[in-house]
Amino acid sequence: MLPGVKPSQHGALDFAELERLGIHPDEVLDFSVNSNPFGTSPLVREAILSTSLERYPDRESLALRRALSMRLNVPTEEIIIGNGTAELIQLAAFAFLNQGDNVLILGPTFGEYERSARLVGANIHSWQAHSETGFAIQSKEIQQKMRVLQYRLVFLCNPNNPTGQVLSLNNLNEWAEHYPETLFVVDEAYLAFVSGMRSAISLRRKNILVLRSMTKDHAIAGLRLGYTVGDIKLIGKLENVRPAWNVNALAQAAGLAVLQDEKHLSRTLTKLRVEKENLVQGLKDLGYFPVPSCTNYFLLPVGNGAQFRRNLLRYGILVRDCASFGLIEYVRIAARTRTENLHLLNTLADLRSLL
Repeated sequence: MLPGVKPSQHGALDFAELERLGIHPDEVLDFSVNSNPFGTSPLVREAILSTSLERYPDRESLALRRALSMRLNVPTEEIIIGNGTAELIQLAAFAFLNQGDNVLILGPTFGEYERSARLVGANIHSWQAHSETGFAIQSKEIQQKMRVLQYRLVFLCNPNNPTGQVLSLNNLNEWAEHYPETLFVVDEAYLAFVSGMRSAISLRRKNILVLRSMTKDHAIAGLRLGYTVGDIKLIGKLENVRPAWNVNALAQAAGLAVLQDEKHLSRTLTKLRVEKENLVQGLKDLGYFPVPSCTNYFLLPVGNGAQFRRNLLRYGILVRDCASFGLIEYVRIAARTRTENLHLLNTLADLRSLL
């Protein structure tokens, strides 16, 4: 590992921390992860129970790639399966970056983009959204940066984590057209949480590589599963650095199962959008000012995010401290079920003097 490269910080449960606090993981309501709280399709458990553990998994994930090919209307050869989008981000850095290459990251955003680029010795440049504009993506400012310096690769999360903001595909298409030597790696891990949002896959640009997660919307984070769609030449370069058997048999089976139950996904995400709006209104009623977002998660200014998180965790509620995003005054909250959201609101009301 290169000097100065450190692990990225993430949400979700820190089991060592919970052990120090004497809290069992099953006692925690986790608002720190941006996943579907209504659970996965019943077909997933059936698929897992019928999967052989003795046999090696298909190293090419061929059945899953074919199913995704049918669903996305792209050739199977233009899809690669990964052990979650985190692995796919790293593979993109290994496949397309060399030491000294310039990389642009649109922030504040997921820390694995910078970490992966630093692992190969790339030069990191960033554009940062600001609270004064609600963290909206300013496409003209970004394009101006691309005019000044030639970037080998641009990482962007769309919709963005942690802000929940969306970049217009028209803007992305214009960038890809004007800068054909730049590879745009578009992380669409949260696309399903935005009603009616169109994927960058539809642009069919040779210099756009789209990363998709199957763990968050389908609620199978414990299995780790994602995929990349792009031009066959890009996919070929990713294949050159992909480890053999990188996706286990249970994850492949789960992926096939969720694709057979789109009704479950549609039904639960519709419910989640309603619960998110109810939660946002409840926070406003308590005197908070949630930052508007297009997704199931949103930023909440609280003064001291780390202290706010610690206070809530003592009561078995976990939110995402945003210091690692450079947003020390914020936490990120992802909506859950109605009962769980009400528990959060009631706890905040009871602890108002502490928070």
